[in-house]
Amino acid sequence: MPVRPIGLALAATLTATLSAPCTLAAAETLPTRKAGLWESKTVSAEGQTTARQCIDDKTDQLSQGAFAGKNCAKRTFDKTGTGYTGETECQIGTISSKARTLISGDFGSKIHMEVDTTLTGLPGSKDPVRRQMTIDATYLGPCEAGQKPGDIIMPDGKVVSMPQPAAR
Repeated sequence: MPVRPIGLALAATLTATLSAPCTLAAAETLPTRKAGLWESKTVSAEGQTTARQCIDDKTDQLSQGAFAGKNCAKRTFDKTGTGYTGETECQIGTISSKARTLISGDFGSKIHMEVDTTLTGLPGSKDPVRRQMTIDATYLGPCEAGQKPGDIIMPDGKVVSMPQPAAR
């Protein structure tokens, strides 16, 4: 099964799951992460990966809300005694995703997420595909010299810069 469409769908689901306020009504919105360098360790049946991202308030909202407004028909969050629960239903092209997420942490030093996603419409798959993963994000401190907000440092060291919002 192609990895790229699965990765794109999972990224979209996660982005929508973490999204900042958008045009859809939501019981709760999530706090913004502390500005600086964050390391995220993702563990799933497909393996484990670690990436780092330099963020500030603007890029955190951009990275967390990139797909939420236009591609998600459902986006709800409820505050619990230990964090948040979230449910999303999103569509990117022919791929649909439904996700349920449990989120805990203080958004200043640590965030833990458990994501259960069902994907339909994946190329090469007639049946829905269920993906479960945990993500542990840890604040490492200020961004390193030469990094700018939005830079994502991939496991191989390659830096991918997020597109910056257009000036209004």
